[in-house]
Amino acid sequence: MTQDRELEAIAQRYARRDQRLAGLERYSLLRPEVWQMLHERQAAMLRLLAAHRAAMPEADAPVSGWRMTEVGCGAGGNLMDMLRLGLLPQHLTGIELLPERLEAARAALPQQVRLLAGDASQAEVEPGSQDLVLQSTVFSSILDDALQQRLAQAMWRWLRPGGAVLWYDFIVDNPRNPDVRGVPLKRVRALFPEGRTTVRRVTLAPPIARAACRLHPGAYRVLNTMPFLRSHVLALITKTP
Repeated sequence: MTQDRELEAIAQRYARRDQRLAGLERYSLLRPEVWQMLHERQAAMLRLLAAHRAAMPEADAPVSGWRMTEVGCGAGGNLMDMLRLGLLPQHLTGIELLPERLEAARAALPQQVRLLAGDASQAEVEPGSQDLVLQSTVFSSILDDALQQRLAQAMWRWLRPGGAVLWYDFIVDNPRNPDVRGVPLKRVRALFPEGRTTVRRVTLAPPIARAACRLHPGAYRVLNTMPFLRSHVLALITKTP
């Protein structure tokens, strides 16, 4: 499959998903499983970033100096989180394949945030310029191994020595959804063979989380104490100097 065909296929998969979920509000933050997934992921991410910063030679430098690019920025939610963390809008770049999502990000984010449309593996990001490169459930939507590899190589190229890829994605296949596939940790390490990887297993598997929270919101915390029920990996992949 050529790269252009796979990009077109990704857009079609997202369109099918949006049509399938229309009106369901499955990702509404008012749903108990959604806000608990989000809070868990944010807390784990902040712990990883705090440890990463402490290990830097310039550990006392403010995070306002960090530069970050997000691959697949969607409507801009993760970029807004980075603004709350203290990164400056002029230091943030978002790349999005789907025009309607890029428009939503443009409407929500400060104008100084740089937003790029199209294929992230071909994006004009200066090599060695980024402190962080973020991807959240993007690679599981790419079913072509070669495109995954090209995108990973681009992300790694953008990082400065000492920078890191911040990765969040699921590691198991969803038998009900052929439009995505899990990205096992072995594959993550193969995509970034030169990286030093710190991994956290997070996120109660969404079908289990939805069923549990229909019974009681507190069931999420109980079941999430069992690591084998967590379906996602949060990883920090550091480019050592």
